[in-house]
Amino acid sequence: MAVTSETKQPNGIKGLYLRFYGGAPLLGILLGFLACTLWEMIIGETLASVLLLPKMPILFGLVTVSKVFAGLINLVLKGTPFEWFTLIHVPMAMIYFAIIYAVPLAVVIRVSVKPANAIAQSLQQLPMIVTALVHLGFMYAIFHFWAELSDYRLISLKLTLVAVLLTLSLNIINGYMGEFSCSHPGFMAVGAYTSSLFTVGLFVNDKVLGDALLSSSVAFLSFPLALIFGGLCAAASALIVAIPSFRTRGDYLAIISLAFLFIVKSFFENMQSLGGSRGIMGQPDWATLPVIFLVVVIGVWAINNFVNSTLGKALNAVRDDEMAADAMTVDTRKTKMVAFLFGAFWAGLAGGLLAHVLRFINPAMFGIQKLAEVLAMVYFGGLNSVYGSIVGAVSISLLGEVLRPLEILKWIFIPLLLILVMIYRPTGLVAFREFDVRKAFGPKEVD
Repeated sequence: MAVTSETKQPNGIKGLYLRFYGGAPLLGILLGFLACTLWEMIIGETLASVLLLPKMPILFGLVTVSKVFAGLINLVLKGTPFEWFTLIHVPMAMIYFAIIYAVPLAVVIRVSVKPANAIAQSLQQLPMIVTALVHLGFMYAIFHFWAELSDYRLISLKLTLVAVLLTLSLNIINGYMGEFSCSHPGFMAVGAYTSSLFTVGLFVNDKVLGDALLSSSVAFLSFPLALIFGGLCAAASALIVAIPSFRTRGDYLAIISLAFLFIVKSFFENMQSLGGSRGIMGQPDWATLPVIFLVVVIGVWAINNFVNSTLGKALNAVRDDEMAADAMTVDTRKTKMVAFLFGAFWAGLAGGLLAHVLRFINPAMFGIQKLAEVLAMVYFGGLNSVYGSIVGAVSISLLGEVLRPLEILKWIFIPLLLILVMIYRPTGLVAFREFDVRKAFGPKEVD
């Protein structure tokens, strides 16, 4: 979209965004965020000390603000003593955010609009793989430097990336296929346990699984095989749901998939050879940030190609009108089966990543709460949209961390937010929007 002086600018947050960043390509925005992370590395701790903050804010100052409000709420509801001087942390955290992120980001983006557009234009002349690698290189650099400042940031970033992959995999079924599946935490559990069996069983001395069968200094190179093994096992388990449910119509998939979730959870709880309700721990520390970033990038690319392929278009036809699609020679049962197994594969792979990020799993991690979490990400971000899945996963993950100090009250705030979204945007924030890589990486036209 060309931004000109005659173009009518919308009001509100969108208008503010367009005024500052409307003419900036993605490369310029990434450059701005990279400058902010480097700026925080240089002056973050010093600035936090000057602003009388107890430590450098970990999530843009939002957790600091949340802790203060949590203290006030506990004072009112429980009479818990409150240190009143901590009220100053709220404005100080906002000032920190403005100095570290808001102002530098706006300045760098505005200054770099023309050169960033020129570079983006030049990159368009090169093969798309080169353009993608340049943008992904900037994105990874931002993640690396930002997460390096805090272990909490690192684990939060890893879990958010895993959530993106899981949300995308569920959106294939609930969004693009138009069915309602509740089985994804079960697929995730299968992937987490089988990949852990591969890595812990073969390379780690464990009380539950016994002594290691193999020993190698390059054992970490087998990690992709472990993830793929977990994904394939999850896809195979999906047949238990797909074969009976796709012979029926309507809400039967939701019922059968929910039953599958309870069966999987109960199975692992009662398998003492797999640790029972205690689970498995001691997974190798192989789920590093570069590995997770690479897997998620491959996952986004694969899923985006799938939904834009002929099979993906057939899937949309099945969603809109299955009888009409069948009349137009679409093999509806095969289409739904392939899509369901494909989504289950990536859910199992996400489970394998989660197991090796936390280095511990048990059946309780894959219950109704996990189902509610991933459904919230899908429907909050938007159905039938790769953009929407990314927005939903990042938003809900970060919101959960920001509201963590509120304890049980966060499970009141988040559902209320979801209710508002469902009322005013029933299909989600960014629904039914295709992820056009060439357009996303291209230059913006400005006058």
